Amino acid sequence: MVPAADRNRREFHHGGLRRARETAEGVFAESRPRLDGMKPAKDVNTAAVTAVGLIGGWLAARESGVRPLGGVLLGLAGVWSARTWYARHGLGGAAALSALYLAAFGLSHPLAKRIGAWPSVLTVTAVASGAAHLASDAEK
Repeated sequence: MVPAADRNRREFHHGGLRRARETAEGVFAESRPRLDGMKPAKDVNTAAVTAVGLIGGWLAARESGVRPLGGVLLGLAGVWSARTWYARHGLGGAAALSALYLAAFGLSHPLAKRIGAWPSVLTVTAVASGAAHLASDAEK
């Protein structure tokens, strides 16, 4: 026979585990599609993220002297935007807008030789962010 003190401790322990599991399942079920603390993909303003990626990436590379640092910022902003474009428009829409984002980055280099670095970055950012706004953000 199990003493009453041990029986109560075991029941409390098992009951506590069951409550913790039920609470965890409820919490995780509500937030499963997104990382904790992040906005849902469909709520992100991709025009702003695109601008941060293009301008911020260029500025980070220029001011630090470490070009890959700018590439990391550009890439992170691109992935964050593509997540939203995929959630809103599926694979085709995400691919098209991502291609435009990358094309803007690529075209900024030859354009910079003609009009200068800042005007080039601002021009391609205006085009890419404007397209992101019109094709994706204005609908929400």
